[in-house]
Order: sequence, then structure tokens, then C-alpha cells
Amino acid sequence: MFSKRDGDAETNFWLSYADLMAGLLFVFILLIGAIIVKSTLLKSNLANKEASLRNSNQQVSLRDRELKRLQKLLAQRSAELNATQHNLRISKDALKLKTKEIINLNNILLSQTTQLDSYTNKIIILQNLLQKSDATIHTQRKKLQEYNNSVYLLSNTLTKKEQQLKLNNEKLLTLLEALNQKETQYDALVAKLQAQRAKIKSLTGIKIKVIGALKAILKDKVRIDPKSGALELASNILFDKGSAHLKESAKKELKALFIEYVLALTSNPTIAKQLDRIVIEGHTDSDGGYLYNLNLSQKRAFAVMRYLLTLEFTKQHHLQELLVASGRSYLDPVRDAQGVEQKDASRRIVIKFQLKNDDAMQEIEKILE
Repeated sequence: MFSKRDGDAETNFWLSYADLMAGLLFVFILLIGAIIVKSTLLKSNLANKEASLRNSNQQVSLRDRELKRLQKLLAQRSAELNATQHNLRISKDALKLKTKEIINLNNILLSQTTQLDSYTNKIIILQNLLQKSDATIHTQRKKLQEYNNSVYLLSNTLTKKEQQLKLNNEKLLTLLEALNQKETQYDALVAKLQAQRAKIKSLTGIKIKVIGALKAILKDKVRIDPKSGALELASNILFDKGSAHLKESAKKELKALFIEYVLALTSNPTIAKQLDRIVIEGHTDSDGGYLYNLNLSQKRAFAVMRYLLTLEFTKQHHLQELLVASGRSYLDPVRDAQGVEQKDASRRIVIKFQLKNDDAMQEIEKILE
């Protein structure tokens, strides 16, 4: 039973839907017909309006021509009117100018009369001034005469000054000649000084020659200080730590180095003549107190000198008078590039030479530099 009702409902639905669609189609057809009719009417009205507009344009064109002709006539009338007004203005302005000219002439006449009276007064004043000017000219002439007299006196004074200047020029020439002579003497003195300087330089260069000779003879056997030419020996080779007793094993090497060092100094007669003394210095590191190290360094230097005095070589070459022993404690330590003390290198025995007048030579070198 329910199945039959459902089929009827569905059939009714589709029938209603078909009626609705047929109605909509009919409305759509009516709408299209209305649009076509409306379009036909609009085209007809538009054609009528275009024909009417063409007629209106022809009428407007005719009216524009009439208007242009009327405007042209109006412009001519306006130009003639402007010319007439201009002529009237010119006549009126000319009349005003004539009136003003008459007034101006009257004013000029009055002004001329006033000026004539003023000129008359000025003439009187000028006459008075002329009289005063004559008196002033007379006074000026007197002053001019006095000025001429002053110029004459100044001319005489100038002549005297010129004469004095001439004498001064002569004195100046004399002084210049004397100065030239002094310059010649000065040049001679400078030449003499240069010669003396070269001679002194040769004397001060002896130490450099000695150092060069020491390096050439000793070569790499032992370290030679490049500035002082001193022979440096390590203390640990010569002495035990803290001891001032010279090692027996070091005496042979010390003897050989000393002999070579002295022979290098005495082999050149010029150097041998300038040799003043041979100094033996003891040096320590900074461990311990100053007095302790001073005592140790002095004892070590003396021990080395005492041994060197026992050598037959020393006696044959009469070196006893030249040998000197000195302790330096830790006053001259050896430092590296960063300034740090090198203790092994600081503990050393230094044998160095001194030339005659060595201190004076150093001062002369400083002066020459």
C-alpha cells in the first residue's frame, strides 16, 4: 500500500515540475518577444531623431553664419567707437597739458625770480669770501716761503748724509775685505782641523785593528767580544761551583788561549807600543749577596792571574807589570734579547786589554762622532 502511494507522489512531483518548466518557458518566450518589440520601436525613434537632428544642424549652421556677420559688423562699430574715444581723450589730455604748462611756467618764473635774489645774495657772500681768500693767499705765500727755506735746509742735510753714507760704504768694503781674509784663514783652519781629525781617527782606530787581529788569529777557538775585544772563558770550565780553586784540567787550555791572545796583541809593533795593561775580571751570576759574589769573583780573578804569572811565557815577555785582577760580582750579567739574565753565561772569566790613554781615546771618539 505504501509503495503505491510513493509512486503517485513521485508522479505528481514530476507533473508539477513539468508544469513549472512550461510556465517558465512561456514567460521566457514572452520576455524575448517584448525585447524584440522594444528594440524595433527604439530603432524607429532613433531614425526619426537622426533626421530631426540633421535639420536642426542645418538651421544652426545658417544661424552661425548670420551671427559671425553680425559680430564682424559689431567689431567694426566698436573699433570706430574706440578711435573716437581715443581722439577725445587726446584732445582732453592736450587741454590739460596746456593748462599745466601755463601753471608750470608761472612757477618757473617765480622760481627764477627767487633764484635771482639768491644769486645776488651769493654774489655778495662770494665777494666777502674773495677778500678773505686774498688774505689767506698772502698767509699761504708766507708759509710757502718758510717751507722752501726748510727744504733748502733739508737738502743740505741730505747732502751731508750722502757723504756720510759714502764713507760708511767705504768702511763696509774694508770690512768685507777683512771678512774675506778671515774666511780664507777659517778655511785653512778647517783644513788643518780635518787633518788633525783624520790623525786622531787613525789613533782611535787602533783598538778596532786590535780586535780584528784577535779575531783573525783566534778565529773560532774562543769567543771574542766584538766591541771590547775581550777573551771570555766560562767559570764552570775553570772552577767548581762556589770555589775559587783553579782546576788542574783547565790550566793547559787556559795557558794556550792566554799565549795566543797575548801574541795576537804583541805581534803588531804599533799595537804593542799602545798596550797599557791586561785586565783579568771575574764575574758571577746574581745568586747570593753582592759581597759574597764580589769576594768570589775577586778570588777567581786573582787565582787566574797568579797562575798566569807562573808561566815562563809571562816572564819572557815581561807581562807581570801589565796583568791586573779585578772582581765585578754580578754587576755585568749576560742577558738575552728579552733582558733575562743567563746565569751560566754570566759566570765567567774575562781577559781584556787596555790601550794607553784608552779613556781619552773614548772621549775623543765621542767628540768626533
